[in-house]
Amino acid sequence: MLKEIIRREQVSDRHLPSTLHPIVRQIYARRGVVSDEQLELTAKHLCAVDSLKGLPEACELLHLALKARQNITVIGDFDADGATSTALMMEALAMLGSQNHHFLVPNRFKYGYGLTPEIVDIAASQGAQVLVTVDNGISCVAGVERAKALGLKVVVTDHHLPGSTVPPADAIVNPNQVGCNFASKSLAGVGVAFYFMLALRKYLREQAWYIEQNITEPNIAQLLDLVALGTVADVVSLDANNRILVEQGLKRIRAGATRPGIQALIEIAGKNQQKLVASDFGFALGPRINAAGRLDDMAFGINCLLAKDLSTARVMAADLDDLNKARRDIEQGMQTEAEQVMASLKFTEDNLPHGISLYHKDWHQGVIGIVAGRLKEKFHRPSIVFAQANDDSEQDETNSSVEEIKGSARSIPGLHIRDLLEHIDSQHPDIILKFGGHAMAAGLSIHANKFSEFSTLFERYAQQWLSVEILTGIIASDGSLESKDMTLTFAELLRDAGPWGQNFPEPIFDDNFKLVQQRIVGEKHLKLVLEKDQQVFDAIAFNVDLKRWPDHQTQHVNVAYRLDINEFRGKQSLQLMIEQIN
Repeated sequence: MLKEIIRREQVSDRHLPSTLHPIVRQIYARRGVVSDEQLELTAKHLCAVDSLKGLPEACELLHLALKARQNITVIGDFDADGATSTALMMEALAMLGSQNHHFLVPNRFKYGYGLTPEIVDIAASQGAQVLVTVDNGISCVAGVERAKALGLKVVVTDHHLPGSTVPPADAIVNPNQVGCNFASKSLAGVGVAFYFMLALRKYLREQAWYIEQNITEPNIAQLLDLVALGTVADVVSLDANNRILVEQGLKRIRAGATRPGIQALIEIAGKNQQKLVASDFGFALGPRINAAGRLDDMAFGINCLLAKDLSTARVMAADLDDLNKARRDIEQGMQTEAEQVMASLKFTEDNLPHGISLYHKDWHQGVIGIVAGRLKEKFHRPSIVFAQANDDSEQDETNSSVEEIKGSARSIPGLHIRDLLEHIDSQHPDIILKFGGHAMAAGLSIHANKFSEFSTLFERYAQQWLSVEILTGIIASDGSLESKDMTLTFAELLRDAGPWGQNFPEPIFDDNFKLVQQRIVGEKHLKLVLEKDQQVFDAIAFNVDLKRWPDHQTQHVNVAYRLDINEFRGKQSLQLMIEQIN
């Protein structure tokens, strides 16, 4: 679906340093940078630790647990944010002198998301006395109740939006809980865990813990590589605070001060560690970690991040890479089937529903979120893809109509998908079994025999909530670039002006070019040579419509693109990464 290219308005940038390149200065101003202080991505500008509600109670509880050498079990989540959060907690607790801590991550295919009563029972059977959730817990009322009934202490650290009922935990650390004055509401789960460990380090210092234990007070900043990876991979908003966390983590990685697991992931992804950028977390490292949770067991991803030496980490990273390749194969098949279902329902780009909801009993539960995202990108509609909740061996074929199915939702700008699900649930409480999530992504469970009814309701309410303007996909461009600025030097300048990410987007430019050469590479990518002002530029467009391209009758194209640096055999060259071509 072709999007409308709209150029961002020129805004005043006089408040920003005149030493900045004028194009970069305007880009910053358009993204809401109001002072040069916001460009100083140093730790001293981070939000204050003590403004995060729940930390005093959480720190006191863990201090007592450490002192009594109680079994502390970290309950993680099966995505990259959950994996980095779990690894960070494990590393930090060891640095702070814990001698009895472990982690447990639910298998998504058996137990589903979060601190469920079943996971609590497993943790208790393994000797847990204190549970610390990371990247989950705020919606796990039943699980926390079960833990309390068993006499366990519970600290919830999470960043997801709370529901109407919060769990009866001993302490809750979540910037989005009622009454929390923490300025950055966009912390990822790993960011919340990082702040918790910063606060715990200070609390233990005040209790003379390091003197008592005869250990050196640790530098928690050593964990910023994990924070950066999890923050970008979870696609949270890169507000000023998150940009600092990501930039500080990137600096450590580029300088070689990173853990073997991340170094091995960088190697297997074919990236240059010294020139790593934020997008590499989202498109190269994150998917390899996520593949463990999607297809197998996220413990593989966590153990890679916790590896103590590079040789061990390389073996683990290779296994994660294999899982990621398998994930891509499954995803490609499901994507093809999803588009076939769309065609069978007579949906075309000219006749689209307001909300897309699809279900297939053979689809892989671990990949539905990616497929939903692909549908959202292709058709610019909020999309939910469902799969059976259990694997085939656990299906009751005689009662398949009431079998639970799980959906993964992805939304478009302007539609808060969790709020829409909450609205459907409030109006029709017999449809959704459970749900949760963010503005742009959510998950839910329903019974299979309710899918048709849910699909109708999703379409009805999406139609009510979506305006024509929202449904018209746009590409926000920073305008045309003069040929003199389309250079490798300027591309490097833009790269270093980051980190770029969610709600702080990497600059996109647009212009008309003469089409000199075009050919398909890698089955569905369009390799191009474009000409402007008698200068030629290499360009590539990924996953093009093969019914449209290549088109040897076309001589001129309008292109929205990003400046990219292509590295091949140790040499760098400018390349245009095409967002849209028409």
